[in-house]
Amino acid sequence: MSAINNRSDKKSSKNTFIIAGVIALGAGLLFTYLMFYTAPEHNMEMVKIIAVTENGCVAETLDGFAVNIGNCQGEPGQYVNALVDQKTKERAALMNPTK
Repeated sequence: MSAINNRSDKKSSKNTFIIAGVIALGAGLLFTYLMFYTAPEHNMEMVKIIAVTENGCVAETLDGFAVNIGNCQGEPGQYVNALVDQKTKERAALMNPTK
């Protein structure tokens, strides 16, 4: 009888390793997806400065998105080239559809 119990213990530990492997793979894939989704994608764009605040300049892109471009040496109404995160614009468009 002890031989039968040993086999069931081996099967049980093998099943545990398979389940742990599937969970680890799922967690790894989720982590990779989230890192890709949240990683910034900066492009240089012409923006119009709307306001200068203590947290940086707030500007509007030519397609109508408000972005914080960080510290700048401009005044409201002035056009400057700045790095703008494209993924932030995509998420804002998804959250606030115009049509």
